[in-house]
Amino acid sequence: MRKPGNARWLGMVAATAIAGMASSALAQEVTLRSSDGTVNMTGELLSFENNTYTIQTLLGPLRVQANRVICSGDACPDLSVAEVDLAISGSEEIGAGLMPLLVEGFAGSKDAAADIGNTAVPGQFVAKLVADQGFGDDLANIQVTGSSASAGVADLLSGESDVAMTSRRLVAQEVSALRDVGAGDMLSPSQEHILAVDSLIVVVHPDNPIGTLDVRQLFGIYSGAVSNWAQLGGPDLPVQVVLRNIVGSNRQDAFESSFFGSADISLTPSAEIVPSSNAVAQFVNENPGAIGVVGYAFQRGANTINIVNQCGITMVPDAFSAQTEEYALQRRLYLYTRGDTDNENVSDFVNYATSDEVDGVLRKAGFIGFRVNRKEQSPTDLRGAALRNTPGGQLEQQTAQRMLGQMRDFDRLSTTFRFRTGSSELDERANVDKERLISYLAEQPAGTEVLFVGFTDSVGRFDSNLNLAERRAAQVAAEVVATAGNQLSGVSLRSVGYGEVAPSGCNETDQGRRINRRVEVWINSPT
Repeated sequence: MRKPGNARWLGMVAATAIAGMASSALAQEVTLRSSDGTVNMTGELLSFENNTYTIQTLLGPLRVQANRVICSGDACPDLSVAEVDLAISGSEEIGAGLMPLLVEGFAGSKDAAADIGNTAVPGQFVAKLVADQGFGDDLANIQVTGSSASAGVADLLSGESDVAMTSRRLVAQEVSALRDVGAGDMLSPSQEHILAVDSLIVVVHPDNPIGTLDVRQLFGIYSGAVSNWAQLGGPDLPVQVVLRNIVGSNRQDAFESSFFGSADISLTPSAEIVPSSNAVAQFVNENPGAIGVVGYAFQRGANTINIVNQCGITMVPDAFSAQTEEYALQRRLYLYTRGDTDNENVSDFVNYATSDEVDGVLRKAGFIGFRVNRKEQSPTDLRGAALRNTPGGQLEQQTAQRMLGQMRDFDRLSTTFRFRTGSSELDERANVDKERLISYLAEQPAGTEVLFVGFTDSVGRFDSNLNLAERRAAQVAAEVVATAGNQLSGVSLRSVGYGEVAPSGCNETDQGRRINRRVEVWINSPT
């Protein structure tokens, strides 16, 4: 266990804590504020019961749940946590947007209740897990601090936290620093845990008929060169750019680099600046000419925009494209743990957080998990249209036609395998994907056909890439069979390669080539 410092744990304070205060303290004013700014009120504290504040305001008594606000003032109930059994810190988006639901789900998996309350530390909450749905013994105190990915890694390095939350993979310096203090190999599957996928999505007002924009048009909008939707074939409405105040964050960098590449863009000075993704979504839904960028969880009924990248490939911002990692503006969310810990709470929580059980929690929080999904393929969809226009000679045309023919018989699964850069070794997500794919296929009816379909980037000769794609697909199929044992005895598995046809990313960029080096999984169930 570790000491939590000066943390105020509002959720642990019982009504008796208030009852024990001097009456003069109750007469003092307190201020209740939420981290997102939606609650900010001051008044006399009347009571604190059932984890709820009651304060006297000019409008009369108001009740506010303690887990929504931070209390400041001498009359605030203050009961420091004696010990913290599991400390988690890092990315604010994970900490605030996902962890409260994950902690509640973790408690539920143990038939326990989680009493959650914010502390005086910005972005921090503490949860007390109590067995027998809140009527049994105390199980653990979990402290979650949302700040930044870098701060979380620093806490993991110093031993201040047991788990780091990040919206990016660790960089080489961080991996080396943790290895040097005995924390182990941070990139090993036992210490690097992929939690979910997060996407950034361009949204417009629900009445705006524009459904697709290319990168050049987006550049014009965000630089101010395009000031009216009529310039893009839309209604005669002024364009209103709305931005979340996140300059310098990972999200802002991801948006600018993914959409505009190395182009030097000066964002329009007329942009509306708002404090949160919720505020962006609200502004877009209230203003017919508005356009903004929000996380996948914050669409709020706005129209989403398909993006045509620099190579003319249309990227659809749906959950399936995020799961296959073919939508460029998405990123993996990670949990990192030290290899030298003997804290059983760490392994228990991480095992739960990366299990199939949390898919519902992830969807509720607006993030995208790795549950296997199935999607019908059609020669007339966007990919089919691109295949019919495949450039090149006779071999290229024949390969595209062969793929089109096979698409008619198979659906596609969201499971997509990729390889480490410059290596024939599968990347860090593959172990999770293999296990989930095997579980999914084991439930399919006898006679199901599964096809592992290999693709490459465009570097090298076309015939060489065809051979490489076939070898990669066969490799993945063999690994799945070896891992599954006899679980897939009723399923037929084979492999095929199509080389560099049907690119999902831009072969002119490193990121695009990484996206294109993949093995898809197709499925055909018996009628």
